[in-house]
Amino acid sequence: MGGMRIGELAALVGVSTRTVRHYHHLGLLPEPVRLANGYREYRLRDAVALARIRRLTELGLSLDEIRDILADDQGRELREVLEELDADLARQQEAIAVRRARLATLLAEADLRPDSMVSPDMAAVLRDLPKAGSRIAEIDREMLVLVSNLGEPADQAQILDLMRPLTEPGMLAQGHALYERLDALADADVHDPLVGPLAADLAAHIPDEMAALMIANLNTPGAAGANWLEMLTDEMSPAQIEVFRSATLILQEQERA
Repeated sequence: MGGMRIGELAALVGVSTRTVRHYHHLGLLPEPVRLANGYREYRLRDAVALARIRRLTELGLSLDEIRDILADDQGRELREVLEELDADLARQQEAIAVRRARLATLLAEADLRPDSMVSPDMAAVLRDLPKAGSRIAEIDREMLVLVSNLGEPADQAQILDLMRPLTEPGMLAQGHALYERLDALADADVHDPLVGPLAADLAAHIPDEMAALMIANLNTPGAAGANWLEMLTDEMSPAQIEVFRSATLILQEQERA
């Protein structure tokens, strides 16, 4: 395989050129030296390394773990690294098969309800959400059910731990009030004067550990760490999205302070 430009490399592995540059910035993927014509030329080993990064992020490994694995790869023969990549793909295929099996069980339910097949602990959390009339609560419910049915046990346990402070009586009442204020912005635009105060109150309501996870997932590249705010864009009004965006900015500023 001859040299490749960054666009060819990205297309071969199935990521964007922006993702490649981001991995360069993070130090995960070494940058080739520029040629006389100013372009960087990528080789087969760069493509394999990029493919490994993508698969390892999809398997849920942290950036530090991936960095250690790639450091080990540097001392190996290319064939051995390719075999490891094949093993990564096999693990991903197995994880997908497990999730599809869970989906098949769900689809086989005669009376399929949003809270079908959730653990007792997750069912208790769902019972605390407003029962009807709140679109925002419905979105929360759908996301929690998705985690419960498709996520790994560790993911479920983490979500339950993060949700637990919000189920305390005082916090629960605050949460219901926030749902009502968010629902009231269903037809509003981003400039509604209620957006700013609600964003501040929402940021104050979110526990520290949950806020840290929200910020981390917002900035994680690749399929494994999809931008949750973008995922909500089609589900909420512009004003509701602006509340969450502004609340996230407040949380980021607090984290840096």
